[in-house]
Amino acid sequence: MAARKHILPVSVPGLRALRWSSDELYVGMKETYAITRVVAWQSSFFTRGKLWSSAPGSLRIQEPGDVVRDLARDGPTTCQIVAFPQRTVESVIGKARVHPHLAAGDPRGAAFERLHDAVRTGADRLALEVAVAEAISAFAAIGGAKCEHTRAVRRAVELLRERLEDAMTLDVLADHAGTDKFHLCRAFRAQVGLPPHAYLTRLRIMRAKELLAVGVRPSEVAPRVGLYDQSQLNRHFRRIVGTTPGAYARDVHP
Repeated sequence: MAARKHILPVSVPGLRALRWSSDELYVGMKETYAITRVVAWQSSFFTRGKLWSSAPGSLRIQEPGDVVRDLARDGPTTCQIVAFPQRTVESVIGKARVHPHLAAGDPRGAAFERLHDAVRTGADRLALEVAVAEAISAFAAIGGAKCEHTRAVRRAVELLRERLEDAMTLDVLADHAGTDKFHLCRAFRAQVGLPPHAYLTRLRIMRAKELLAVGVRPSEVAPRVGLYDQSQLNRHFRRIVGTTPGAYARDVHP
């Protein structure tokens, strides 16, 4: 079964919700704070350098920039996803490293469960706004998660995020990380889930989407995200997003 996505109506600006089903293994980078409630079937996934297992009722909690790679599924998976813009969460709790997984019944996930229930039942705006406020506060309660990345990989990730618009070489990245490039390549792929160049490309496309969403013309985006030209932007954008920058811009600015 190919992935099926059903957008759920919500009355709070900026909040996005959907019901998603698939038997395909997912690989991607998160662009928002996302809370995923598993509805059916079990799966194992890799994120932040560690293997996790999810079952019905469990919650996956991701931050912008998290790479998630599904490794195995016990049949088709169905889940409900609620996503917050990064600024909405961080304007309240600041930048926090949150735990990426909560088992079903974990009391720390109670506010997230109430939010998912409110979305599922089509709660009115006031009830949904209360659920959103409580969920954002709950991010702070699950903050302080240990980073599973080694110091070298952590420094490499930070440099790629800070300088995504610059030309980058493996030697520069390894020098900043304080290790040799061969060790960095192995460690980066093992701990992040993508090799450095693929991670940087996804960062650039994520930034391109942000620029397009605030009205930057597609023809002006490539140099602002470190890509050579429009054709390179188009190629990566279509592969990762599934459409062209121009079509994406028209969708967000109809």
